[in-house]
Amino acid sequence: MTKGKSHHPQAYGDEAYWDNRYSQDAGSFDWYQRYSGLSPIITKYISKTHRILMVGCGNAVISEDMVNDGYQEIVNVDISQVVIDAMVKKYKDVPQLQYLRLDVREMKFFKDATFDSIVDKGMFDSLMCGASAPYSAARMLEEVRRVLKPGGVYMLITYGDPRVRMSHLKGPEMNWSIALHVIPRPGSKRAAESSSRVITDPLLLNDDGTLGPQFGLEDPDLHYVYVCTKDWK
Repeated sequence: MTKGKSHHPQAYGDEAYWDNRYSQDAGSFDWYQRYSGLSPIITKYISKTHRILMVGCGNAVISEDMVNDGYQEIVNVDISQVVIDAMVKKYKDVPQLQYLRLDVREMKFFKDATFDSIVDKGMFDSLMCGASAPYSAARMLEEVRRVLKPGGVYMLITYGDPRVRMSHLKGPEMNWSIALHVIPRPGSKRAAESSSRVITDPLLLNDDGTLGPQFGLEDPDLHYVYVCTKDWK
């Protein structure tokens, strides 16, 4: 995915839509957070020796930043052939990075239990803004869980608070444990405020899915990081 003006949500799952956007806007862009803001959480859960899948990679530089920090193998997928071709060319001399054109709702190219960890920075949110959102999101999560090894981590970075995301993540047959971290949006008022809270400490959820009085739902200054660990069954 990439930045730009808002478009009709029906197009968010279409390859042609993203091909057009990447053709018009080829500059690198990271949705929500850069690696520098996420690295304490990523390194807490994802080993640098893991085989990692980056879903909806777009033209973000997070994978490059992770390689520069010592990560050894990251497979990046996106529905847009335009952006995949561009990233293959850009990183042709970086063997730790692989780029493939794939739809995250149908990843038959990968066998079951292929990856140690999966990182999703905006892909799930994109599907939730598109046509047939609940179905698309469910198909993606099924595929994510299938290609993830037992004990592996699916890390979802999203603007969606627990009351709008947990119902999907706790869907039928998901069977994974979930830890939640909350981080301020870069450049926001919350990011400028001093806080004693350590972002690597997961938060406890109330029974109704809220986070307590210090965190308002649909807070535009917050991003949520759901760390879903696949069970061993």
